[in-house]
Amino acid sequence: MLMKNPRSGVVRSVQATVVGFVMVVAIIAITVMVGFRLLGNPFTTETQDRSAPPVLLELRNLADFHAAQAQFEVTLDIEDDVQWMPSFIAGERVQFIAVGTVDAVVDFRRLDAQSVVVDEDTSTVTVALGAVTLQRPVLDMEESHVMNRDRGLINRIGGMFNDNPTSEARLFDEAEDKIAAAATQTELVERAQTNVTQSLTALIRALGYENVEVTFSESAGATTTAE
Repeated sequence: MLMKNPRSGVVRSVQATVVGFVMVVAIIAITVMVGFRLLGNPFTTETQDRSAPPVLLELRNLADFHAAQAQFEVTLDIEDDVQWMPSFIAGERVQFIAVGTVDAVVDFRRLDAQSVVVDEDTSTVTVALGAVTLQRPVLDMEESHVMNRDRGLINRIGGMFNDNPTSEARLFDEAEDKIAAAATQTELVERAQTNVTQSLTALIRALGYENVEVTFSESAGATTTAE
């Protein structure tokens, strides 16, 4: 009489269990894939906007004529060095590229009856305007970016307890100051005076006057005569 090996029964039982488990997993996987294709992903994220509608705070009348604009790019390389400490231990160095514009503006709110003098005999109109002013630089947030940032170990550890350890607010301020200073060294004011003069000349000549003179206060040599 042949004796059955009990180990072979155990092996067959294990094999059957494994095969069954694999089949169940395969069936579940196929069911999920088919369900995704037929019904879509049931775990799709849906964004809900619960923001309040915009609230109008104020309406302002603007009388500024933006006569010219200059675009600048400046690279900042600022290092906070800790004395007697190597840079990889403490300190920070940031290289930041800022791109921004500066507008040259003339305020037309100063115009009144005394600002425009008409001489019918010579067919001349003289317009007296205020000075051209350079507005605060406006940085392009998409183009401005940190090119490189090196922070010491102590700075990194300290940043773990700071809500905004790598804030660029200081860099923005520094870049705006440098761009504002650079704008004063350009011909932006002169370009604005020329553009304002040309615009007013075209308007006044359309009224039948031949000669137009535009003056700008608070600036040396700010009288421009249309040709």
